[in-house]
Amino acid sequence: MEKTKNIEPILSIKNLKKSFGDNHVLNGFNLELFEGENLVLMGKSGSGKSVMIKCLVGLMQPDTGSLEIMGKDISKLPQKEFNELRTELGFLFQGSALYDSMTVRENLEFPMRQQKKTEKESLKLVLEALESVGLTEAIDLMPNELSGGMKRRIALARAIILKPKIIIYDEPTTGLDPITSKEIIQLMRNIQQNYKTSSIIITHDVDCARVISNRMILLIDGINYAEGTFQELSTNKDEKIQAFFK
Repeated sequence: MEKTKNIEPILSIKNLKKSFGDNHVLNGFNLELFEGENLVLMGKSGSGKSVMIKCLVGLMQPDTGSLEIMGKDISKLPQKEFNELRTELGFLFQGSALYDSMTVRENLEFPMRQQKKTEKESLKLVLEALESVGLTEAIDLMPNELSGGMKRRIALARAIILKPKIIIYDEPTTGLDPITSKEIIQLMRNIQQNYKTSSIIITHDVDCARVISNRMILLIDGINYAEGTFQELSTNKDEKIQAFFK
């Protein structure tokens, strides 16, 4: 998918800067996510990917820069309106991050706790989300009864349960065997097609990036050092860029 200048991005980060003392993590980082796009973000450990996400969801304040979601500057939104906007964001956390003391059903119901839905409405959404990841039979299981791949699927179901317009995947294939990784990547592609989502995928997995990405951004030295398709970046002769594909 190519960027179209006449189309407004569904999510936009402009000139984002964040420092911790003398450690300048983000030095004017820019990112645009377009509707229906899978955008892969790659960067070395400590490059600022997690800081960017925390700024995006309001857990951290940037030093300067703007962050817009669906045309709204999140720094200017009242807390109530910002909370409502956040329901348009789904998250697949690294390591799945399921609540160990809750059943699968209770884990999936957690994002709906402020939605004032009836029990029947909640169950319908839970079953739809589980069906999307092929695990309706796991509804009453506890996380310790699930394999690593099943946990990732349940976490994916939780990310899509409110049918968000944007999903952020944080290392979706980390810790999974190659076969399970391929299954998760295929589920991500299915979700993009079925739910018409726009996604930011943070990954170190080159195979994941090759299969899932419409476009890629490389975060180097605190900036969006390079952008393009997998083919464009993987064949670029720049040593800093090639380091990601070796």
